[in-house]
Formats: sequence, C-alpha cells, structure tokens
Amino acid sequence: MSEHAAVVRGRTVPKRRVDALLAVVPARDRESTRPEALARAERQRRRWATQVVVIDELAQRACAERGLEPPDEVAPDRVLAVAETDVADLGSIVAAALAHSPAARLLLAELEREQEVAEADVRDYYDRNRDRFLTTDALRRGVDPFGGASSEDFLAYEQARAGVARELRQAAGRRAFFGWLDQAKAGVVYAVGHEHPGDPAHPDHEHRH
Repeated sequence: MSEHAAVVRGRTVPKRRVDALLAVVPARDRESTRPEALARAERQRRRWATQVVVIDELAQRACAERGLEPPDEVAPDRVLAVAETDVADLGSIVAAALAHSPAARLLLAELEREQEVAEADVRDYYDRNRDRFLTTDALRRGVDPFGGASSEDFLAYEQARAGVARELRQAAGRRAFFGWLDQAKAGVVYAVGHEHPGDPAHPDHEHRH
C-alpha cells in the first residue's frame, strides 16, 4: 500500500495529512448500525478529506507562484468552522477547504481583489433587485416593493452602490476560484481509496452538498 493519498505535479501528499483531518472531523451516518453502511461511510469520509487536503496543497502552491506570503501550516480543526450558507453556495468540499486552509482563503481573497466590476453591472443589479433595497422603515411597514412603493421606500443608488459592487466582486472571485480549481485539479493523481467521493469509477460514489 502506498503512503500517499495523491500526487500533485509529481510531489506526493502523504496520508498522514488526511488522517490528521479525519481525526477532528465528526463521522457522518453514525446512526446506522450496519457494518457495511459504516464501512462505506468511512471510505467516503476519507475521500472527502483527501479532497480538502489536496485543495490546500494546490492553494499553497498557487500562493507561492503568485508571490503571496505562504500561510502558516494548517490546523486540522479549522475544518469545523464551516458556515451553512457557504456550504450551500460553494459545496461542502470547497467550503470545508476554505475553512481548513489559510492558503485557499488567501488565494480566494486575491482573486476577489483582482476582479473589476463595471458601473453598468452595479446599476443593472440595483435596478433589477429593488426588493433588496427597501429602507428599514419600509420593511417595518410591510411595503410591497413590486406594487405601491414610492422612491422614498428604497435606499438611494449612491447608498447601495458600494455593497452591490462588493457582492458582485465576491461572486466573480468565487467563479474565478472555481475556474482555477478545476484547472489545478486536472493533473492530480489519487491513490486507491482516495478518489473523489463522486467519482463513478468506484462503487461507493455519491454526490452530496
């Protein structure tokens, strides 16, 4: 049996990094008492943890290539701090990787910083989503943003602009992060038992968010 979980650009990612992560991540499906179900869950948990560790490895390399200050060694228990909204928006593996990996967070922040948001896009978002910009008073009065609302019931564009631009820049940064990740993972070779949890090539594969 190999001592590595994956090979990234010719360099191995040792299994001990996956084991360290598994040691602090609560197991799923413990309500099942069937040995085969527990064994299946553990195999998938190892594959999931491998993905998180590989993303950290890829992000560390990407940071180094961009001349970003290499983050301190990751603390495995950081994986526990995953917001439910991030899981919904990013998927459980990427959300966990961002919680687990200082390098991944640094890279995402850099990608967000690089995004340019056109003024026309900010204005278009504001105009198409007026319900999001009701004033506190209008919300308290239960104003219908799509009927009967006056201009005074909405935050002025100048007040909302910075928040909208920030939101659009964040969304663009996340798209750039996913694009980088898809390309970076293309050359990763996984050891047996460490494949992606959704890889149909192994019998336990599943796709969860």
